[in-house]
Amino acid sequence: MFIHEFPDDATVYTTIDEPIEPNNQCQFEDFLHTLHPANLPPYRLTLKKNCPVILLRNLNPTEGLCNGTRLICHDFKSHVISATVSSGDFKNKYVFIPKIPLLASQDEKLPVPFKRTQFPIRLCFAMTINKAQGQTLDFVGIYLREPDFSHGQLYVALSRAKCSDNGKILIRPPTTEDTDDHSTYNVVYDEIIRKIFS
Repeated sequence: MFIHEFPDDATVYTTIDEPIEPNNQCQFEDFLHTLHPANLPPYRLTLKKNCPVILLRNLNPTEGLCNGTRLICHDFKSHVISATVSSGDFKNKYVFIPKIPLLASQDEKLPVPFKRTQFPIRLCFAMTINKAQGQTLDFVGIYLREPDFSHGQLYVALSRAKCSDNGKILIRPPTTEDTDDHSTYNVVYDEIIRKIFS
């Protein structure tokens, strides 16, 4: 894991997981620690100074603390983390992230509905194309193990960089040795283009 490459000692935060139904409190506590819903922080959150994280909830949108905001961690206390916003209109703004109770999305098919009390962040060394949409980055590295799968995704990914020279794409190498094709598909639906220009 990349976090071990950072200098300094790690700070580890474990969650308080509680079933929504109080009758299930003792029965499921250890089991809840093993669940990893996509919109919740992990049970065991390991952080180091200057590590990049992504915010998982809207805490204060007017001050730049929105779901998807990327932050750089600086100081760790038991109930608050200090950080700076790493990109966008609020870049370099010093912020405090509190530990809060979080519920998994109703879209998640969880065997036991539960509440997790933790900092609403995850480590963020990479992000999906969808999560990057709307952000402007100094440098963009795109890993396309498979070609993009919907109209405009490659454009969205490449246009995140401030300058076209600051974007790099890593694609799967050709499968046969005799081919020299180092390209990927750009999915474009002709129907959409025709409607735009008709």
